[in-house]
Order: sequence, then C-alpha cells, then structure tokens
Amino acid sequence: MIPPLAIGSETVGYQSLYRRYRSQNFEQLVGQDTTKFALKTAVAEGRHSHAYLFSGPRGTGKTSTARILAKALNCENLSDGEPCTTCDSCTQIEAGTSFDLHELDAASNNKVDDVRDLIAKVALGSPGRTKVYILDEVHMLTSGAENALLKTLEEPPAHVVFVLATTEPHKVVSTIKSRTQHFEFNLIGAEDLEKHIRWVAEDAGLPITDEGFAFALRKGGGSARDTLSALDLVAAAGGVPRDSNIGVEVVKAIGAQDSASTIRLIQRGLEAGREPRTIGEDTLAVLRNAFLASMGAELDHLAEADTAAAKSLASDVGPAVLTRSLEVLGKALVDMRQAADPRVPLEVALLNLARRDGSDVSALLARIEALEAQVAGGAVAGGAVAAPPANQPSAGATAQPGPPQADTQPPPPRADLQPPAPQASNPPPPQASAPPPPGKRPPVPRSAPQASPAASSATDPAAAKPAGAPTGADIARARLAEVKASPNQRTRQPAPPQETAPPAAPAEAAAPRSDVPVSLQDIHAAIADDLLQSVSQRARSRFRTGTFTALNGDAATFALPNQMAATRTADVKTEVEAALSRRLGRDIVIEIVVDAGNGPPREMTESAPKPKVLSDEPEEVVDVTQLKDANDVASNSIDRLTQAFPGAKVIDGGN
Repeated sequence: MIPPLAIGSETVGYQSLYRRYRSQNFEQLVGQDTTKFALKTAVAEGRHSHAYLFSGPRGTGKTSTARILAKALNCENLSDGEPCTTCDSCTQIEAGTSFDLHELDAASNNKVDDVRDLIAKVALGSPGRTKVYILDEVHMLTSGAENALLKTLEEPPAHVVFVLATTEPHKVVSTIKSRTQHFEFNLIGAEDLEKHIRWVAEDAGLPITDEGFAFALRKGGGSARDTLSALDLVAAAGGVPRDSNIGVEVVKAIGAQDSASTIRLIQRGLEAGREPRTIGEDTLAVLRNAFLASMGAELDHLAEADTAAAKSLASDVGPAVLTRSLEVLGKALVDMRQAADPRVPLEVALLNLARRDGSDVSALLARIEALEAQVAGGAVAGGAVAAPPANQPSAGATAQPGPPQADTQPPPPRADLQPPAPQASNPPPPQASAPPPPGKRPPVPRSAPQASPAASSATDPAAAKPAGAPTGADIARARLAEVKASPNQRTRQPAPPQETAPPAAPAEAAAPRSDVPVSLQDIHAAIADDLLQSVSQRARSRFRTGTFTALNGDAATFALPNQMAATRTADVKTEVEAALSRRLGRDIVIEIVVDAGNGPPREMTESAPKPKVLSDEPEEVVDVTQLKDANDVASNSIDRLTQAFPGAKVIDGGN
C-alpha cells in the first residue's frame, strides 16, 4: 500500500507514477545525455541562451527539462550546473507556486491577444534572478500570434528566458527556429527505461512481474510517461491485461496463412472491448518491429524478450510478406477513418493477407514456378498436351538406338503451325514478262494480322526468299516505269527482274505470290485493314481523297475528284502499289483517273469493312504556290445587301 503524499498541511491521495517520479534535476533525467550535458554546462558557465526550442516525441522529458532549467537558473545553491532541489526557489518551482516560472499551453492560448498579454508582462520583475516562460505545443500558435512573438523572442529583457516545446518541429516557422537553440529529444532506449521502471516499482513497493515489465515497455514504445502509465495499469489490474499480445498472434496467423485464426483473433479482441483501430495499430507495430529485425536494424526501443520475438517472426514470415502486410494494413488504417464500420476495412485487409492464394510476392512466385513446371511437362492452354517432338519417343514407347543428335539442333517445327505445302512440286518455267512464282498459294486471310518478316521466316521456311530474288516492290516499280512510258495503255505486263541488289526489306512482310485473281473487294479490304499505315504520311493523306472504282486484271483504277488531286496522288502511288503487292501477293498497278462524279471519298462497298481514319492525324501541307486569290468580298453591310439583291437601289435616309 502506497502512503498518501503530504504537501504542507494538506493530504492528497494517490498520484500517478509519471507525476510522482518526474525528474527533479539533470542527473535524474532518463536518456537525453547530450541535451542535459549541454544545458548543465551552459548554466554552470553562465552562457545560457535567451530562447530554447525542445522538440521530440511525447513523454521524452521536454517539459521536465524546461522546469529543471528554470530551477538551475534560479537556484540559491547551484552546484556545477545542478539545482539543489531544496532551496526555496527549487521547492516553489516544484510545487508550481513560483513567480519565476510561467507555463502556457499554446494549444489553448494561441491567439494574438494571448501573446500580446504575455508580452505586456514580460518586462515585469520577479523574485528570482531569471523569469522563465515555457510555451508548450508552440506549433499550435496562429500565424498572427507567431508574428507578434517574434520581436520579443529575439530581444527579450535580460532577465527573461523562453523555452518552447513541441512534438511537431516541422510545423514551427523558420523565423522562430532561427531565434532559438534547438535541442532534439529522442525515444529512450529499452535498457535505460527498464532500469528506471524497475527502480520505480521497487521504490513504490509495486509487485510487478517480468511479464508486466515487458508489457509496460512494449506499450510505452520508448516514452517514459507512456511506460509509467502502462506500469500503473499493470499494478491496478494485478497483472497483464487479457489479449495484450494480440498483435503478435495476428502476425503469426498471417505468416501461417491461416485466415480462420486471423478472423477469430480479431473477433476475440473486439469482444474484449478493444477498438478496431487499436488492434490494427498493435498489429502494425509488431509488423514494423519484425520488418526492422529482418533488415538487421537495431531494436533499442524493445526489451530483450520482445527483440527475440521480433527476430523469430521475421524468420518465420519473411521480409516479402512483412513488407506487403505493412502496406496493406497501413492503407486499411487510413480507410477506417471514413468507413461506416471501422471493423470491415481491418478484417478485409487482414483476411487478404492471410489467404493461401494471396497476392504477395512469395505466393506469386510459387504459382509461376508451378505453371513453368506444367509447361515444361508438356501442358498447354485449354488442358491439351502438346505432341512430343519427332526425335523423342512418346510416353510408354521404347527408345530405339540411333545416331546422337547435336545439342544445337533446333526442334522440328510444329505440324499444326506449318503452312500448306505447295501444290506443284515442279513449277513451270518463268515467262519472259513475269517472274517465276514459287508455288501456288491460297490468298492470305484479310482479317488475320500480318506477321513481321522475322516471324514469317521463322514459322514458314517457304516464305523466305533467296538472295537476289525480286520483291513485290521491284516489280511494282518496273510496271510503274512502263505505265509512265506509255500513258495510253491501261494494262501492262510486269517487267523482268533487274539483276541488281534488292532494296532494304519493307516494314511489312510480303505475302506469298498467288495465282488467284484479286477482286476489287480485296483491295478495299486491304485498305480497311490499315494498309495505308505502312506508307508515308504524304501518301496516306493523298490516297484518302479518292477511291478504287474498277479492277482490270491487276490494274486498279483509282478515281479522284479533280485534276490537281490526281497529279499530286500520282507522285506517291508507287508506295501504295508496293504495299498492295506485298499484301495481296499480286503485282498491283494503280491507274489514276479524274472522275468528278465521285466527289469526296465515297464509302466502300457494303460487304467490305470501312477504312479506319485516325482522328489525330495532321492535315496535309498544301503548296502555297498553287493557291489562288479568292473573289473580292463586300467591305460593309450595304455592299453585301446590294450584291445579294441585284437591281436594288440605296436611298439616302436624309432625303
């Protein structure tokens, strides 16, 4: 039983441990060695600053250090920078009755009028040597209050010292920071904090077990005030509260991919009266400690038992699952703020993490390895099994001895992917006016996408041409030369191939030469299949101003609405001829005619699909030398009226 405290003639009841065991001098401060050494030295040598800024997490000793500094600046028996804690000034500051110490909560006194009232009292004297103002949570000051404080904070009276405390230093304006000495307070290490709470429990006569000390350290998380509050809870409850390690159990269930246990643990915590957000935060803290342990980071804020537990979880769960769990659970905690029922985002997030078919990296890798094993074993899409290669025996067959195969020999091509063999094994000798066809081939389906040259040569050996063989573009150029030489002749025979090196390979793979006649609908379908995308921008735009109207053999008639369009299109038709020849497997020649009745480009036949037009394609650039001046227009409204009504007279309104 802790005896009540006696202050003066009054007797008070029980005080919380963090108030009863607040540090009274620099020596009693737990942790913060750098800060207390600097302050004690400055006070002992008389070189203390007029303004300080203390920042750090809650419960790390910021306000206690400010009070100790006020004691040291006014102590009557100062010894090497340490206050005696027994003189009148020290006892009055400790009791909160000193006129030398003024504490203000900037969170509630954050207006301009509050700061002006403080400034008005700064110059007043006090019984001690130094008047100390402590402004707690200074980041809560309004913009006007901060500006009002600047001048006094920069040049206060000689007997005044300001101590500003905050948990969010990034919110303090730089103009205030530049006028202060900034000391950063850190979380207290678990080793130092455990020694402190064990001494507190012994001095207060509290029967705390090792499990209770571990619980207090885990709940405190490096904060002395939070740790002492948790120790108070253990002492009042007679032991560790129920389900205090629910976060550890949830993480173990996630690592074991036990979704049922995960949901049961959450429900058990909710039935015990814990908030969903508290369960999520406890689980997130356990995940973070395990993640830090997996990365080899120092865990100074944890007790020895908790450090060992974090390392064990890290090895059992793995860094990949820990990383994804941190991401998913953190997002769920954010979503819980806006959710109608905060339990739902938490349960859904943890259930997704604990599913055996979850989407974490390890599960995906396992699924990929399983699929690769199936493919290597011969499985294909749809449940079908690929036939074994010709040089390997099928399942159940006895292997026959044979000559060894070379390791670099490629496997034979699939039978179901080979094109049909040519019908004629001995093709007729080539005519003088046409190149010899490599074989009769059916026309390529227009709806199928065109393969690249590399893909065609890989899957169809017959599609590859020997070096020096003429291509569709060579034949088209030869026919174009004949058409230009004899413009009155509508149909020309292909010129014999020239003994020159073939040009660079076209962007589109050439179709096998075909003896099947081409129809007008075939040409329309080729245009509709984005054939024009394989030619230049100039040819594409000019061939979209007309239409193919007739086909005589392999000569296609292309009608344009006027002579200017026909002249411009004739300059680029070679590209389209080559593209059509490659696509249709025939040597197509385009003849340009003027047909005013066609007007703008008319639609294709109803049976053929319509060509695709890109909406973002730029307009064709016109030659400005071919432009003509437009007719003169009326300069005003009267002239426009007289031109609209011939014979009308203008009557002066003044007559």
